[in-house]
Amino acid sequence: MAVKKNLFLNIIGLAAIALMVIIAAGILYVVYFLPNIPVPNLKVELTAERIARGKYLAYHVTVCMDCHSTREWNRYTGPMTPGTDGKGGETFDQKFGFPGAFYSANITPFYLSGFSDGEIYRVITSGVGKGNRPLFPVMPYLHYGNLDNEDIYSIIAFIRTLPSISYLPPASRADFPMSIIMHTIPQKPVLTPIPFKTDSVNFGKYLVTASGCIDCHTPFRKGKLIMDMAFAGGREFDLLSGILDQPTLPRTWKRVSANIPKTLSLTGSKLMILQPIHHPSSITVILTPLCHGQCMAEWRGEILRQSMFMREL
Repeated sequence: MAVKKNLFLNIIGLAAIALMVIIAAGILYVVYFLPNIPVPNLKVELTAERIARGKYLAYHVTVCMDCHSTREWNRYTGPMTPGTDGKGGETFDQKFGFPGAFYSANITPFYLSGFSDGEIYRVITSGVGKGNRPLFPVMPYLHYGNLDNEDIYSIIAFIRTLPSISYLPPASRADFPMSIIMHTIPQKPVLTPIPFKTDSVNFGKYLVTASGCIDCHTPFRKGKLIMDMAFAGGREFDLLSGILDQPTLPRTWKRVSANIPKTLSLTGSKLMILQPIHHPSSITVILTPLCHGQCMAEWRGEILRQSMFMREL
């Protein structure tokens, strides 16, 4: 009887060891072999049209500059500090509920001169940096990977022309187990041609994707967006300065994102004259008035197309 018991315990022990070896091998594979997304071989021509389009996108649609510049959060709308465009260094850490400490990169030529156009393309569309390093998706590369190739080329062309700023932000570090999970998040881009502007609903959908509206305007639980409630609002952002409740700015400093279809039914297209800011600290205001006061004439038509798509939700 004792022999059978010992044999059973030995089998259990060997099975446990085998299971641990399999788990360890799986973790090593994820950490050392993922993400597995190659760098495309491309060279972006810096045309005047691309640079202009890229500037428009980077400041007003994909809003690269909101996170990759120094922001003055003690002022209304958190405007960018002049002369810091693309400098990087904005912090997304545990204080804001992130699973680690993540810092936006310097995207001026000071840092990106060491990147090929293909490497920048892979960063934007797949979230993979040099050395096959995965990026935490606070940068919405999962959305950017659904854009048109030409828009990605335009953003690359524009940031290549930014004035170089000598600055290296701290290195980002993910907490365990996100440090492992991050390797599984990047995906190969699934590009979408820009719809014709006459197709207002699909053109609006394209803009909503590029702007990442869904990230802030969808309930968020246990580290995931609740996609069955997409655009229903209700995501909360706890801030260092207190609580802001979106519908009534003066009362508190806790932000609860708006239900977009419901809000549109109450406000018509007037709401869409305002643009959300894409930063957890930016919720010290509800929305940025008139795209920081810039490009209103150009953006109005695209805003209305966004609202037409949202009315279809």
